[in-house]
Amino acid sequence: MNTAMVSLGHLWLPIIVSAVIVFIASAVMHMVLTYHRADYMGLSNEDAVRAAVNAGRPAPGQYTIPYCADPKEMGSPEKVQKFNEGPVGILTLRPTGAVKMSGFLGSWFIFLLVISYFTAYVLSRTIPLGAPYLAVFRIAGTVAWMGYAGAEITNSIWRQQPWSVTTKNVIDGLIYGLLTAGVFGWLWPH
Repeated sequence: MNTAMVSLGHLWLPIIVSAVIVFIASAVMHMVLTYHRADYMGLSNEDAVRAAVNAGRPAPGQYTIPYCADPKEMGSPEKVQKFNEGPVGILTLRPTGAVKMSGFLGSWFIFLLVISYFTAYVLSRTIPLGAPYLAVFRIAGTVAWMGYAGAEITNSIWRQQPWSVTTKNVIDGLIYGLLTAGVFGWLWPH
């Protein structure tokens, strides 16, 4: 086997192809396979909640309920009472108006390119030119899976995202990582 290392310039094709394949796979997984539809729930009093939130005219951003400007406040009797009474949560508000999927999809594709680029970077520093498919697949799959799903677990730990949602997202990341690994193994320079 050749011990010459591969430059990132040699890996532009697997970077782009893997991003495109993962983009298509994610579209199928989210639009055709409907297992993510249960990830979010509606409020029974949605109109009342919307009216209450709109009354304060908050800007787009991330909010906590109850809010504590300083962690020391969490122990005050007033805050303890608010935590005990509920609701307790994190609220993310986006700009008002119709949802424009083009911006989300464009950002998602750039993210896919970034994951593929860093996968290529690690491979270019660890796997020599002409390496067998499985050697490339193992490293690419590990790096890509960590990129797609590694931080997802923190959403359940710190934001109390349901573990069922996190599990689905981690499995999605595994599928994306395997697809990325397959492309890099297939297009690895010899």
